[in-house]
Amino acid sequence: MAIITFHTVLIAVLSMKLLLLLFKKLRSAKVKLPPGPYGVPLVGYLPFLGRNIHQTFMELANIYGPIYKLSIGQKLFVLISSPALAKEVVRDQDITFANRNPTIAALAFSFGGKDIAFTPYGPEWCMLRRIFVQEMQSNANLDVFYPLRRDEVKKSVIDVYRSSGTPIDVGLLAFTSVINMITSMFWGGTLEADKGASINAQFRDAVSELLVIWGKPNISDFIPLLARFDIQGVERDMKRSSRWIEQIFDFVIDQRIQTNSLLNGQGAKKNDTNKDFLGFLLEFKDHDTGKSLSRAQMKAFLADIVIGGTGTTSTAFVWTMAELMLHPKVMKKAQDELLEVVGAGNIVEEYHSHKLLYLQAVVKETLRLHPPAPVLLPRCPIQTCTVGGYTIPKGAKVFLNAWAIQRDSQLWENPSKFEPERFLGDAKNLDFSGNEFHYIPFGSGRRICAGLRLGERMLMYTLSTFLHMFHWNVPDDQMPDTEEKFGIVLEKSTPLIAIPMPRLNNLKLYE
Repeated sequence: MAIITFHTVLIAVLSMKLLLLLFKKLRSAKVKLPPGPYGVPLVGYLPFLGRNIHQTFMELANIYGPIYKLSIGQKLFVLISSPALAKEVVRDQDITFANRNPTIAALAFSFGGKDIAFTPYGPEWCMLRRIFVQEMQSNANLDVFYPLRRDEVKKSVIDVYRSSGTPIDVGLLAFTSVINMITSMFWGGTLEADKGASINAQFRDAVSELLVIWGKPNISDFIPLLARFDIQGVERDMKRSSRWIEQIFDFVIDQRIQTNSLLNGQGAKKNDTNKDFLGFLLEFKDHDTGKSLSRAQMKAFLADIVIGGTGTTSTAFVWTMAELMLHPKVMKKAQDELLEVVGAGNIVEEYHSHKLLYLQAVVKETLRLHPPAPVLLPRCPIQTCTVGGYTIPKGAKVFLNAWAIQRDSQLWENPSKFEPERFLGDAKNLDFSGNEFHYIPFGSGRRICAGLRLGERMLMYTLSTFLHMFHWNVPDDQMPDTEEKFGIVLEKSTPLIAIPMPRLNNLKLYE
């Protein structure tokens, strides 16, 4: 009896093992996850990421290939660094990958993920994007708002002229110029001069603080079990900073409504009082439904412009200036083009930009080497799918490593060198639209950067103005470095310090 029992148990155990092996084989045949490194229990690969995550991701791609997985805390990350696989995500399966997986800080800032960047794909998102991209940022509207941008750039030119011959922080110049343009376009002449200056200063401080907080890695994003404790205080700090910005929005909206009511009572025309983004939002009615925007939606639109415009544009400005200072011949060629197109007796206007082909190439090359968001914002598949023959589980965070793609030696000749000429000739039409998947500094597909039109205008206009108006020298012949600092945007790790000197003989142009 004992022998029969032993044999029975042995057969049962062997049968179970065979069934488990068969089940595992069947499962592996259906679910083939990408390769990737092992981590450590609980935290996965988190301890090995290093400071500049985008560079670590590129190093891992050299080991595991153009698609691989990482377990970071309780999250599954999938990293993609080839144009063909990027195309599968943003073109072939764009709807599947049209959602985001926002961080805790992003949710706190975006009214619970209700803005364009983080609203789930669907009818509401389509409506918001249409309003933001096709109507709010139409060429006609951006042209109407141009005098507001021009006035702020002129003020910055005067400030730099007064600092001629002394070192200035180029990053601070870029940030101040861009945020002043944005606040001017936000609410234009809504506020009286003194009150406007005070509000704008508060807004600059709040945005600066918000960008710093958002750039902090948050352990709660990787290990959701810890989110309730907010160990690093990121959620608390982001909510405080967001409330500060929201209070400014509410104040300005109330002021505009009050002003409009008063002017309408006096018979003033709306077109005379609403030539800014806020006026557009207050007047907007959806063509299909006839509905106006809620206050929360208006604030979400304004908040998106803050991030889409300020961080990316000012960072791209700094990187372009740094590369130009490192390559004096390139800077001279760009400035010579400005003299030819604009003239020594004139200031730059936005309409000059389309004629500045070499400067456009300089900007494109800068954004190839230093894309503002090096791994772009992550996409989150709404269902389990296949990319490159590998299974991507529903809910995974999928990153497109633009930084690695744009430095790939198989795609670019001399990929580490700064060579604007690569964007001239046959490649001059290579732009930021994301249609060529080896060049995607602002993403591609449905989730391409929503503020691209405005950001491109502001970057080209400010850059061409300051290059045309000033010579830029480095103090004590200390050339800038190109060390990077990973965050919400890819910043230069050390401030860019330069000495401006007037470049044009007609000093009245600086008044």
